[in-house]
Order: sequence, then structure tokens, then C-alpha cells
Amino acid sequence: MTFMRERKAISPVIATVILVAVAITVAVGVSYWMSGISSQYTQFEKVEIQTGYGTYNSTTTSWTVTMAIKNSGSADATINLCFLNDVPCLTANYNQASAPVNSWGVSFPTTGITLKTGQSSTVYVYIDNPPSAVTELANLSAGTTLNVKLHSAGGMDYIKLIRLP
Repeated sequence: MTFMRERKAISPVIATVILVAVAITVAVGVSYWMSGISSQYTQFEKVEIQTGYGTYNSTTTSWTVTMAIKNSGSADATINLCFLNDVPCLTANYNQASAPVNSWGVSFPTTGITLKTGQSSTVYVYIDNPPSAVTELANLSAGTTLNVKLHSAGGMDYIKLIRLP
């Protein structure tokens, strides 16, 4: 018994210092872990239509709407649909030479155009005038305002009103 009485424990000051050091280490570890988890769930897509304008080709009596877009969000964004005056475009990979008569289409493929964070691109909408099959787009003329809506795979809509020259 005398042997046990002669043993001394660590002093209360050293014990307090050790407890505080362990608590700080655990708190720092938990904060790094939580910041890693929260960054996974706070990513968002945000596409900006920076500029948009229309041009008219009198030779082919067609309109071309040009839009410069940029993903300023923290997640990748895929633009997969385009609407003109709330009419969806079902034809993709258009260019001015391949646009059929009395129709309209967009320059990106049917799978969409994917923009990485900070990436920019240009989207073209080609409209043969008059697209008689779509009454909402018939009778386009100079001064007409088009409601152009780009829809993303994430369910977001990005709208730009463009006045035809």
C-alpha cells in the first residue's frame, strides 16, 4: 500500500493543457470535415446571357439570333432546350446553310451544350421567315421582340428579350 501512495499523478495544470489541446484538435478536424460536406451540397448553376441580338438576311429571308452565354455558377450547366415565344425548338445542330425552309433551330446538339464553371460559349438560333408551321413565330418583322428562353438540364430557365432589327 505504501507503494501506491507514493505514486504521483500529473499536475492539474498539465491535465488541463492536455484536455484543451485535444479539444482544439477535435474541433479543427470537425470543422474541416463539415466544410468538405457543405461544399458538396452548395454548388449551383447560373448561366448568364451576356449579349443577344438578331440579324436579318434579306437574301434568304431568315433571321439569326446570336447570344453570348457564360456559366458564372459553381457547378457545370448543360443547356439542352431553346424556346422562342414559349415554343420549343426540336431541331438542333443547325447552321445557316442547313436550316430547312419554314422552320427554326439552334446551333447546339440535341444532347445540349455543357458549360464548365466560368466557361463561355455562343449560341445561334436560326429562323426561316415566315415559319408558317408555328403561328407564334409567323409574321416576324423588324421591331418584333422575341422571348428567347434557354432551359438547362438542371431545370433552370434563362430568358432574354431580343428585338429584331
